[in-house]
Amino acid sequence: MSRFLNVLRSWLVMVSVIAVGNTVQSFRDHSFLSEKLYTGTPGFVNGLQARTFGVWTLLSSIIRCACAIDIQNRTLYHITLWTFVLALGHFLSEAFIYKTAPLTIGVMAPLIVASFSIIGMLIGFQCFPETQEEVGARQKKRN
Repeated sequence: MSRFLNVLRSWLVMVSVIAVGNTVQSFRDHSFLSEKLYTGTPGFVNGLQARTFGVWTLLSSIIRCACAIDIQNRTLYHITLWTFVLALGHFLSEAFIYKTAPLTIGVMAPLIVASFSIIGMLIGFQCFPETQEEVGARQKKRN
């Protein structure tokens, strides 16, 4: 396995552990979200929304941790990449479309993490060994 994939695995574990912390905060006290993320409209944040956010964050954390464990599983790798794309889309839309999450440090952090993770995972595609199907397709083209 390439050195880059090992670094990416460590990054995914770290991001996953941080997400578990955010999950706990979301379940413990919903004011966490209104004080750190959705500061544009804190009145919209309630316990139900905080718990939903917590479950979404926990699911993303589990997927990312599973990918770190089995990083050469292409399907899991793609799903993990999509967790970051969805997170980036969510926070960008809340910041620029819905105006519920102004660009504070609480919003910039997940935007930066999602962006770097997407870039890292796209680079990581180059480190995957070829599958038997790819080798067979390449050999057919030669013949």
